[in-house]
Amino acid sequence: MPERYEYVPHRLLRRRVRDVASGTEGVLMAVINEDVSNSVHPHWMELAYIRAASGREFTTAVGNVEQA
Repeated sequence: MPERYEYVPHRLLRRRVRDVASGTEGVLMAVINEDVSNSVHPHWMELAYIRAASGREFTTAVGNVEQA
């Protein structure tokens, strides 16, 4: 089975960022190019994984990430 994700380098990794879609701030933990499709036709999307102050991580589109 082929991999369904790959890590992507990002200049803001391990830095404080803001998700402009929700306004939530946290630390950018990873950016992953991920196959988000449930079918045989892949749909790749770059997702940012952000750890909020609560310790929970959430995802957003990498385009929604800005330095806080």
